[in-house]
Amino acid sequence: MVEMVEYDEFGLFHENAAEYGIPYDGPPTVRREQIDFDDGRHLSALVWGDAPPELVFFHGGAQNAHTWDTVALALGRPLVCIDLPGHGHSGPPADATHDTNRNAEDLAQAVRTLAPDAAAVVGMSLGGLTGLALADHAPDLVRKLVLVDVTPGVDEKKAEQITAFVNGPESFPSFEELLKRTIEFNPTRTVESLRRGILHNAEQRPDGGWVWRYARFRGTEANGFPQFSRLWDIISELSMPLMLVRGMREQSVVDDADEAELLARCPSARVEHVAEAGHSVQGDTPIELAALIEDFVFGPAAQD
Repeated sequence: MVEMVEYDEFGLFHENAAEYGIPYDGPPTVRREQIDFDDGRHLSALVWGDAPPELVFFHGGAQNAHTWDTVALALGRPLVCIDLPGHGHSGPPADATHDTNRNAEDLAQAVRTLAPDAAAVVGMSLGGLTGLALADHAPDLVRKLVLVDVTPGVDEKKAEQITAFVNGPESFPSFEELLKRTIEFNPTRTVESLRRGILHNAEQRPDGGWVWRYARFRGTEANGFPQFSRLWDIISELSMPLMLVRGMREQSVVDDADEAELLARCPSARVEHVAEAGHSVQGDTPIELAALIEDFVFGPAAQD
């Protein structure tokens, strides 16, 4: 008999709070919303709180909206976390690539529907690059932009460890095998947080095996890795405040040259280094990231 692992999408928030010492007086108000497109596709999002959302979050490639759960709990503000096309509970993208422009068109509709007056867009990795494309496509929806450990300088070599994990086995015979591989590729994360992440980002099949919730994409270039360097020009022309939050451990995909290029193109940008974080700043140091976002978007300096 196959042993099925219990999973309640909204039943794990107390674990996030306990692990990071966040006061918890009961489950937060969180619901799923779906945005439908004329071509039959859809995007799915987690909407936190009942008030108009103040922040919008885009996750990284091969992740989903739940990657922001601890950050959302720490912030305690109404916000929206959107599953990118082909990820989580969202349907497929318009094509099968990491095309940030096409993603931005879809996300513009979602943000305009769910959070048209949000004070900032926060994007990690692929979500950050998509945020840049959104700032170009619909600047009225991006009043401030936070890039979490990514710049258009990311390339195949810098993302080598990430792509090795993402392009690994498509299925696993057991939850334990999936967890073992995930721990191996995420040495800076706690086992507890990785277990939660898997439950949100994979699903169990009737035979007891496990598959990821994200679709595998073909690249847009001959070598299979998307080329994002064209997005540098968007940074040069940004009209809204920008903050880069850079993980300083070796798993980061941002180097000193990327940071220098960003500041050369946008001298007013704020850059923050997080010593104990790798690429997944929201997973490694969610409380510190939440504090940086709070200060940048809503702090005293932000009101000047």
